[in-house]
Amino acid sequence: MTKTKTKQNKAEGRRISAVPILLPLVVILVLAAVVSELRRPAEKVPEYVEVNDGVNQVTITPAEGVAASRLSEEDFRETDGVVTYTGTAHTARQGIDVSEYQETIDWAQVAGDGVEFAVLRLGYRGSTEGLLNTDACFEENYRGAREAGLDVGVYFFSQATDEQEAVAEADYVLQVLDGRELDLPVIFDWEAVEVEGARTAGVDGGTVSDCAAAFCRRITAARYGAGIYFNRQQGYYDYDLAALSDYTLWVSDPNSWTDFYYAVSLWQYSFTGQVAGISGDVDRDLLFE
Repeated sequence: MTKTKTKQNKAEGRRISAVPILLPLVVILVLAAVVSELRRPAEKVPEYVEVNDGVNQVTITPAEGVAASRLSEEDFRETDGVVTYTGTAHTARQGIDVSEYQETIDWAQVAGDGVEFAVLRLGYRGSTEGLLNTDACFEENYRGAREAGLDVGVYFFSQATDEQEAVAEADYVLQVLDGRELDLPVIFDWEAVEVEGARTAGVDGGTVSDCAAAFCRRITAARYGAGIYFNRQQGYYDYDLAALSDYTLWVSDPNSWTDFYYAVSLWQYSFTGQVAGISGDVDRDLLFE
């Protein structure tokens, strides 16, 4: 009996003593697998791709460090002017962006019509005189959208001509917000305005991109999310999307699906949407998550 126990204990001792030997081996194998994965070559950026720039089919060289879109035409369905996402790479929510041009909005009806978020124009810089202004309906829209349970973000219509003006616009936004809560980012929206005496006439794309970066840096320093709104031409020719890739990208591309080459978080798919609670046309958007 004693002898049997001694043999059993020795056998158990042998089994137990093997564990310290096996553990380092397992750790080494796991680390080797991780290192192997890290050393895998990154997906090669194509030398050139053909895209629709909003005017023509053109060939571009994709920007390094900017993720390509994973969306395809088969991922979308349009019914009565409402585009829905049916793919599996993301989830998507319906939203709108509004300003004083929509006048009085019944936000309870908007929420009841399937809209889940709203990006509100907080303000704008005058295109000729350059003064900073608050959207006439911002306060009412902010209160109404939040009371209706919508997620809320804001945008500022910029006419900055240099980085200093862009920072001044960001400071104006922060002053108006006064610490109020937002669910979505503060968006920089710079657009060329074709009116006589437009102060931004002749401002080049590189300057606009620098303005966007300066605006977003000031907004994020105040602990809000930041982003950039642009059309296809701006996205392909003006903005340095690699330098702006840490911010939310929002493309304006009215269509039944977006074939913009780069990945974006927000897509404005219509200028002429119809939503309960809003009289007349309204911009409609999808938010990819």
